[in-house]
Amino acid sequence: PASLVAVSGNLCSDKKPAAINAVEGRGRSVTADVLIPGELVEERLHTTADAIAEANTRKNLTGSAKAGSFGFNAHAANVIAAAFLATGQDEAQVVEGANAITTMEAREREDDTTDLYAAVSLASLEVGTVGGGTKLPTQAEALEVLGLRGGGDPAGSNADALAEIIAVGALAGELSLLAALSSRHLASAHEDLGR
Repeated sequence: PASLVAVSGNLCSDKKPAAINAVEGRGRSVTADVLIPGELVEERLHTTADAIAEANTRKNLTGSAKAGSFGFNAHAANVIAAAFLATGQDEAQVVEGANAITTMEAREREDDTTDLYAAVSLASLEVGTVGGGTKLPTQAEALEVLGLRGGGDPAGSNADALAEIIAVGALAGELSLLAALSSRHLASAHEDLGR
């Protein structure tokens, strides 16, 4: 006869990096993307769409593959961790949230200008807007500011919206770091800011 050894057999892979979460998803699977005009890339990010796309391919895709990583991104975990702390999420589940893929693509227009298509896909972002740490005063206030406190109507819609906000933040972080790398500003920025 079979006997119960434990309630969990760990196939859920909760709070651990695992391929099953990348394949099947866990929590919310969400993507954020943007098409940035080439002129804006040069003016604001001080680099080019081609340079960012190349840095992403070499660092996030090739480098991550060589390392055997489940996450093919620059530093999505930084934004996810900050958002989790601010909104009362389970901080240990940042590990699944960082199971993300960043893509950058240079797209030429008819006028020979090259725009940047940027996207980040988070396969397993576990967020909620009720219970646990979301009841803490500061975290509840942060959810209130976002208009996402409580379950939403229909139930779960606030958590869906929170996942979208975090994905957009992660995309902004990916763009920032890849721009700093491809413009060769990363080291000087750290030196100037004392970080």
